[in-house]
Amino acid sequence: MQAFRIKGGKKLKGEVRPQGAKNEALQIICATLLTSEKVIINNIPDIIDINKLISLLISLGVKVEKLNSNKYSFKADNIDLDYLKSEQFKIDGKSLRGSIMIVGPLLARFGKAYIPRPGGDKIGRRRLDTHFEGLIKLGAKFSYNKEDYFYGVESKKLKGAYILLDEASVTGTANVLMASVLAEGKTTIYNAACEPYIQQLCKLLSSMGAKISGEGSNLLTIEGVSSLVGAEHSVLPDMIEIGSWIGLAAMTKSNIRIKDVSWENLGVIPNVFRSLGISLIKEGDDIVIPEHDKGYEISNYIDGSILSISDAPWPGFSPDLLSIILVIATQARGSVLIHQKMFESRLFFVDKLIDMGAKIILCDPHRATVIGHDFKSQLKSTVMTSPDIRAGISLLIAALSAQGTSIIHNIEQIDRGYENIDERLKKLGAKIQRVSI
Repeated sequence: MQAFRIKGGKKLKGEVRPQGAKNEALQIICATLLTSEKVIINNIPDIIDINKLISLLISLGVKVEKLNSNKYSFKADNIDLDYLKSEQFKIDGKSLRGSIMIVGPLLARFGKAYIPRPGGDKIGRRRLDTHFEGLIKLGAKFSYNKEDYFYGVESKKLKGAYILLDEASVTGTANVLMASVLAEGKTTIYNAACEPYIQQLCKLLSSMGAKISGEGSNLLTIEGVSSLVGAEHSVLPDMIEIGSWIGLAAMTKSNIRIKDVSWENLGVIPNVFRSLGISLIKEGDDIVIPEHDKGYEISNYIDGSILSISDAPWPGFSPDLLSIILVIATQARGSVLIHQKMFESRLFFVDKLIDMGAKIILCDPHRATVIGHDFKSQLKSTVMTSPDIRAGISLLIAALSAQGTSIIHNIEQIDRGYENIDERLKKLGAKIQRVSI
């Protein structure tokens, strides 16, 4: 098993370029199953979850060519549907959460799709009802083997329908959207997720010949077509990684420039960080975070009450960044309530921050109050284990700001979402080593 050994308490300096967006890339790669023609995708991040999905598609018969470090071509002209019933697929499919999004494309194009219960972060209940209820409304017959946790959908021909999603699920919206582009007739998806990544998926599908309107809203209208063609697409920079670099810069009082962030797709993210007192300077399409030698101060509401930061569907604040916000708040001036509404296990990592000296009250599984130190008492180094991707990077940020040497185990969780994070940190001057323990 590998771990990170981090010597913290050191200022960093330099510039970074964010990787391609993990959550967008997972959707876009699955969309290549909708056509037999070649689809080229640029800016794919080299991370574990993406590489597992690409490997799964190769096993399914997709011809994949790596054109450069972050550019791939996909050609799904000879799909092996028998693989979906194999024991190996049950192993491969459940190893990552993103595998669920092969279901919509396979069902639409081949009339059948199967998936074992997918894996991913252990952050609480992550139900699949939204996906399958949408596909059922398009005409699919659903089956579920409770012993093997194995799902299946089949249909001779999907037909357009009015679909009101029970929640604005990003992956659920993506799955139903990809199925509907080849369905017969008109499909309306209401309460659709409208994240930039869904907008990007709509952009790719439209360039492949799909007829979609309403991109960027929660009401998507799709006129089904008989087939799709090849296309080329570029993945956006990862807004969650951008937020992670902002948090790292603030906590280590470092001067860092984040290159080409696609400001127009960041939504409320910059304003939420500014509410904690963090300076973000817009220079072209870059974000510059200056040294915060005098710290940063949390803003209260107009009436003087304590700030509360919570997650919400886009254009609300991403739940993936709440862990970062919580860590940053431990060294701010002032207090803040963090309210993680979506996942009931995502705040449990705070016990490690408390061990490091942070002043945090875990009110319940969804809420934590943070009383900032104002850098008057630095976090102490410790040994810890990464429970999921976002908690892992948050603990890494804490370790880089702490005095002494910290060890983080189970760093595969971090590698699932962050490309070569240790090497990129070293270029900024961080003292971090990947070691075998």
